[in-house]
Amino acid sequence: MYDLGPDLDVEVEPGTNLLISGPPLTGKRSLALDILTEGTKQGEGAIIVTTKDGAERVLKDFAKRVPYEGNPVSVVDCVTRQQGVGDVRDDDRIKYTSSPVDMTGIGIKLSEVLQEYYQERGLKQNRIMLHSLSTLLMYADLQTVFRFLHVFTGRIQSVGGLGLFAIDADAHDDRTMNTIKQLFDGIITTYEDADPDVRLAGD
Repeated sequence: MYDLGPDLDVEVEPGTNLLISGPPLTGKRSLALDILTEGTKQGEGAIIVTTKDGAERVLKDFAKRVPYEGNPVSVVDCVTRQQGVGDVRDDDRIKYTSSPVDMTGIGIKLSEVLQEYYQERGLKQNRIMLHSLSTLLMYADLQTVFRFLHVFTGRIQSVGGLGLFAIDADAHDDRTMNTIKQLFDGIITTYEDADPDVRLAGD
């Protein structure tokens, strides 16, 4: 089981994918990083797919929560190359894609890291976060994002991982939100003036 940490006080089954949904500036990214931190403290793998901030900033925020040096923590950075920093190279911790539009590239890099953690390093518990789906929906149509997510969430399910996907609920219409929600086993909702809550399918 995956413990989602003291803020949520919930455990979920391996292979669970959760949507973190709420208005802008309600701490979705922060909450997702907290949930990943919980796993890193227990020696689980952590993979952060970022479409908003460069890897350096994400890792700096992560380091404030938990000392991760020597731990299995990786970032798939979809931002830095798009900003014109063309000479960045993949290293042990950071993998780069050309931009958030390159969903094939994102999927390949994620699969590479998952394979390394799950098969080569024998890590059976891995937490994966993607921040944010709203960025993907800005660049691509709903169908394309849905197909990408279908594969992405399936991959996480197949290796018994925990998937966390943040979305700005206010940025999308009901049809988009309802379509995206179909892919998830539960939703964590963040609020401006209240603690986040979790609803799991079947509850």
